[in-house]
Amino acid sequence: MELADRMSLLGTESAFAVLAKAKALEARGRDIIHLEIGEPDFDTPEHIVEAGCRALREGQTHYTPSNGIIELREAIAEDVAASRGIEVSPDQVVVTPGGKPIMFFIILALIEQGDEVLLPNPAFPIYESMVRFAGGNPVFVPLRQENDFRFDPEEFRAGLSDKTKLVILNSPANPTGGVLTAEDISTLAGILREHPGAFVLSDEIYSRLAYEEGSFASITSEPGFGPDERTCILDGFSKTYAMTGWRLGYGVMPEDLASEITKLQVNSNSCASAVAQHAGIAALRGPQDNVERMLEEFRARRDLIVSGLNELPGVECATPKGAFYAFPRITGTGLSAQSLADTLLEEAGVACLSGTGFGEHGEGHVRLSYANSRENIARALERMDDVLSRITAQ
Repeated sequence: MELADRMSLLGTESAFAVLAKAKALEARGRDIIHLEIGEPDFDTPEHIVEAGCRALREGQTHYTPSNGIIELREAIAEDVAASRGIEVSPDQVVVTPGGKPIMFFIILALIEQGDEVLLPNPAFPIYESMVRFAGGNPVFVPLRQENDFRFDPEEFRAGLSDKTKLVILNSPANPTGGVLTAEDISTLAGILREHPGAFVLSDEIYSRLAYEEGSFASITSEPGFGPDERTCILDGFSKTYAMTGWRLGYGVMPEDLASEITKLQVNSNSCASAVAQHAGIAALRGPQDNVERMLEEFRARRDLIVSGLNELPGVECATPKGAFYAFPRITGTGLSAQSLADTLLEEAGVACLSGTGFGEHGEGHVRLSYANSRENIARALERMDDVLSRITAQ
């Protein structure tokens, strides 16, 4: 079989590769602590599960409109309008099976051969993969621990050009846990006004997982950057409501673009699951106490893992402001990011990811997901201490 050349441009997610390797070790009897996968370890709240079961019992097992059922699009529009302080119409909403299709569809719809896309680095690896697949050229702006993994405005400005067709923002961010402040967002919007041809994809999938109250800021709140103008919000249910397996996400964008994105959905997966969509309505319109409890637990785990990491030899960890990832600097260990990740898995039984899986500027870091119990995080830190003490003593 001869594959199309474009297939060589596709990247992947290292989290799934490491998970497979860790599962193989477990099959051979090893005890592995999983800090590699970015998935809440909580069950979907009961009222959401019941809404899905009720939808099944009531026969909601058929195709839906490709952009999503109107009741869910109305609920999303109301929620996004309230949380971002903007006006949103259901006609601006496209519901997809997970958040990744919004990334893929926006990039496919906007990027042609040779167009430039400004990306943070390190960042979620699928951004770069999809840009290259579409024929675009990624332009990376580094995120550094010294700046709380936020953009340097001058580096951001320098990355833009007349060829910039798309800018991708992600806050709170994977893999760093960094959060762009309201002042950061205002500054970036001011710079982007100098480049009116650049559309914005704002990945806000972790918007409800910001630890400081009121710290989440969306560029859609800035004049000229609403989802009826030049921004698409990417959000979904996986992280906020522990619904990764339900596969339910959405984009909020200008109506004319929503019509084009819906065409891509028609040509790929037809529609999101009817059952998941009815569960999504219950998630948005039902009680939110489970979200608050999950955030509080993540905050406690964050404090535990950051404190523990900073006590390890050769490791320095900034405190994440959002999401559920720690991204410590490990240069003091004397190992590369990939070597240390491999060593921790093989010798300590702790699965984590090399920072280089998120881009070249991830070198010198590893990513640990603290979507695991406090007991397991404490055990992982003990095992890491044993290995790192031996390595740094050599």
